[in-house]
Amino acid sequence: MQQQHRQPELVEGNLPVFVFPTELVFYADDQTSHKQVLTLYNPYEFALKFKVLCTAPNKYTVVDATGAVKPQCCVDIVIRHRDLRPCHYGVYDKFRLQVSEQSQRKALGRKEVTATLRPSASQEPPSPRPQDEERRIKEQFAEREFFEQTAFQTESRPVAGGPSLLTVLLGLVCMAALMLPTLGEQESTVPVYLHLSVNKKLVAAYVLGLLTMVILRT
Repeated sequence: MQQQHRQPELVEGNLPVFVFPTELVFYADDQTSHKQVLTLYNPYEFALKFKVLCTAPNKYTVVDATGAVKPQCCVDIVIRHRDLRPCHYGVYDKFRLQVSEQSQRKALGRKEVTATLRPSASQEPPSPRPQDEERRIKEQFAEREFFEQTAFQTESRPVAGGPSLLTVLLGLVCMAALMLPTLGEQESTVPVYLHLSVNKKLVAAYVLGLLTMVILRT
């Protein structure tokens, strides 16, 4: 009987989604507001998968744009505004959080959150009438689509590209220099003009050490 009571809730798109807050406001002159946190709650007795989509993914960095929420738990989704140019002031964007069961692909529910960038908290525009504000937002989103999570600039460390060819070649030259005989050695089959002084070997060792640090950082 309990399963029959739960089943109607799992119709595609009908599951209520609980997100707080429902509006994100960023202020260009307040660095602390450039990072906002959305909290997704799961009050149900089964785990949920979630996916975050956006109408303007290039303007935001989203940490963990996909993931899962355990039953009767919540997760925080960090969103950072990364394009604070004045041309974006007053423009409304939307985030859509879609949830589904762990074993299913279809979205059981969705919730939309508006986001806007304003120049300053001290320059709040006068509050428009609710009907005018709703109409203006609908007009802005009339021709806009939500983009998949893969289009987000997710916050992660950049993929290392590895050392350049020039760095590798220079390192090999320094290693070869250190392997050459030191100036003054008598028993050597290497021609005398290839014998290096102690100072030159010290320079080669120093450069090799710097190159090693560069390679390790990449």
